[in-house]
Amino acid sequence: MAAPLSTWPWDFLGSYKWILYGIFLAKAMYSRYQEEAILKDTWCLHIFIICMLRLFMYQAWTSYSNMLFLTRNRLIVKKGVDFKQIDKEWNWDNFIILQAIVAAIVLYISPTFEYLPIWSGKGIITAILLHVAISEPLFYITHKCFHGNYLFTHYHSLHHSSAVPQAYTAGHATFLEHLLLTVVVGVPIICSFVIGHGSLVLVYGYVLMFDFLRCLGHSNVEIIPHRVFDVIPFLKYIIYTPTYHSLHHSEMGTNYCLFMPLFDALGNTLNKKSWKMHKKNSLDTGINNGRVPDFVFLAHVVDMSSAMHAPFVNRSVASLPYYTRIYLLPFLPISFASMLVMWAKSKTFLISFYNLRNRLHQTWAVPRFGFQYFLPFAAQGINNQIEEAILRANKLGVKVISLAALNKNEALNGGGTLFVNKHPDLKVRVVHGNTLTAAVILNEIPKNVTEVFLTGATSKLGRAIALYLCRKRVRVLMLTLSTERFRNIQKEAPVEYHKYLVQVTKYQAAQNCKAWIVGKWITPREQKFAPAGTHFHQFVVPPILQFRRDCTYGDLAAMRLPEDVEGVGSCEYTMGRGVVHACHAGGVVHSLEGWEHHEVGAIDVERIDLVWEAALKHGLKPVSSTII
Repeated sequence: MAAPLSTWPWDFLGSYKWILYGIFLAKAMYSRYQEEAILKDTWCLHIFIICMLRLFMYQAWTSYSNMLFLTRNRLIVKKGVDFKQIDKEWNWDNFIILQAIVAAIVLYISPTFEYLPIWSGKGIITAILLHVAISEPLFYITHKCFHGNYLFTHYHSLHHSSAVPQAYTAGHATFLEHLLLTVVVGVPIICSFVIGHGSLVLVYGYVLMFDFLRCLGHSNVEIIPHRVFDVIPFLKYIIYTPTYHSLHHSEMGTNYCLFMPLFDALGNTLNKKSWKMHKKNSLDTGINNGRVPDFVFLAHVVDMSSAMHAPFVNRSVASLPYYTRIYLLPFLPISFASMLVMWAKSKTFLISFYNLRNRLHQTWAVPRFGFQYFLPFAAQGINNQIEEAILRANKLGVKVISLAALNKNEALNGGGTLFVNKHPDLKVRVVHGNTLTAAVILNEIPKNVTEVFLTGATSKLGRAIALYLCRKRVRVLMLTLSTERFRNIQKEAPVEYHKYLVQVTKYQAAQNCKAWIVGKWITPREQKFAPAGTHFHQFVVPPILQFRRDCTYGDLAAMRLPEDVEGVGSCEYTMGRGVVHACHAGGVVHSLEGWEHHEVGAIDVERIDLVWEAALKHGLKPVSSTII
């Protein structure tokens, strides 16, 4: 049974708790509509505005913390935020609702708030003095009490369960804790109004500055230079730093203060490493102190909508498989503007990382949107950016860099061959990962299948699939209009298997074949030629429309990362949690195996089974329900 006041009263509302924010706006608008607006109703509007500003404040800080291309050298805890932490902190904003409700109750029971002056200099000074004299010591004493056995076990341990502090972590606590924190926040404001020095600026300023400092301490990004404390030594007792607060999470029993380390010094709870570690972290921000990754996956943006699926835009959205969310559509103009900036800036950036068996894996992104890859005049620029990323990885000492989807387009750079030929001395291994993609597709096909219909038959993957299946004595109906390409592929197969490769030019040829492997997008009309009960295996992007109710459709080739992976907190496009595209997984396997060859150009059919077995050996698992 949960401890008293450890859960939130509106937990049962789920996502509908957002209605509680709307009540304040509705009350203010109703009063104005009825032309009966009183100052207390005006306060309801201000409460709503403050709530929205607070939500934006925490979101902005969390976004900044996750902008690894800006903060990677400033991180204090150098770990990724995983799904477990994101789910725990999902309702981090409960305390904002609580404080809004408490503020509304105080407004309607107290005559003090009838007046609404905009500014009062005396009020600002009074609030600062009350904060130092009452709020700081009150928080220090209360916080220290919550580290006692009973209170910590039943209440405060929830807050400390977050492995990587972020702005949202500041709100991740129990109902009782935030009730007491509401008192800490409210004392300076209420007392200032009681003595007649309250103002609108005081309320907005104090609440937002309180949140700003809370976000600063939990940001996990050191931004305060140590030189400030060297010039003004006493200042280090007046304002804490992200490093200072992170020590409270890593070495509990020290650094209990709200914002002022002075009270830890007076209470003899100051961690002696605080200033030394802060100086180290501050100095490290100016150099490339980040750990060199073993493996890099070079991704790209798909479209303006999916661009908002990045972890630094909204980590909650990014932690779920991508789909078009209606509430994000108003932000498309911002995404469009970002696209123009990215196009002009043209710099590869780091978007996420995770650890697998003590090997750091990072995802970099080329700042190009999907449609740009099909613009003839953009090809050279895109290849230049991919080449720049490969050379950067080579300089850093990265062992493997894997190219995603369009970054390895055959027409663009020959599946990475262009870069390997241009730079024969590369130490970093360039990998397209398609060998594992082919393996995943082939292992989806039931062992008793004797005939398949293959579209996209002369593509890189289509060729490998056809050559592999014909050796298994599976008849492959290869849809292609190019007899020359078909003959070239057929010549690669041993003579005794030539008869298993059959060129077809129309979809009608597959009217009796129930195993379709789709490598080129097909329309619903073309799907009609498949007999009832057909299963569509596919390696085409985007996936084909699931038009036939009497047929089944396979997933895009993908694999689930091993159980011991750490720091995965975002979904790869439409994939589920912990699932990556097979080409990404192929790069991971290449890195884990320590293979020294480049995997570019045509797929080596002889290595398909080898790569598949290596993937399973390292704990990667296929995700398609059709795999036998």
